[in-house]
Amino acid sequence: MSTFIDRAKRWSRGIKRDVVALWIAARDQRTPIIAKVAAACVAAYALSPVDFIPDFIPILGYLDDLLIVPLGILLAVRLIPAPLMVEFRVEASQRGGKPISRIGLAAVVLLWVLGASLVGWWAWTALASKSA
Repeated sequence: MSTFIDRAKRWSRGIKRDVVALWIAARDQRTPIIAKVAAACVAAYALSPVDFIPDFIPILGYLDDLLIVPLGILLAVRLIPAPLMVEFRVEASQRGGKPISRIGLAAVVLLWVLGASLVGWWAWTALASKSA
């Protein structure tokens, strides 16, 4: 059982390191533009203090942490040249804490506001058509 827990801890540390490495890659001029965009999106989402799918929602709340973020990392890492990614991982390992993405926060809040607005508009039109 302890080997499973040890592997899970190593995987988690690797994910955290790669998120910071992608944050670094998104700001490095040597990173190809498509990789830079992918790295910026993944890092902004992963480092945002607000989740798109809140963790208190059963099952779906942890879907982003267990599926969406790792798949995004996998895609972004594949787009970055291997020697650069090694360099970014080393730099990420040397950093003390993780950065906070205010852009990611703004993007998630904007998506929530847009979603709430669409639901409100839909409800308004549905109620208006029933009362007419």
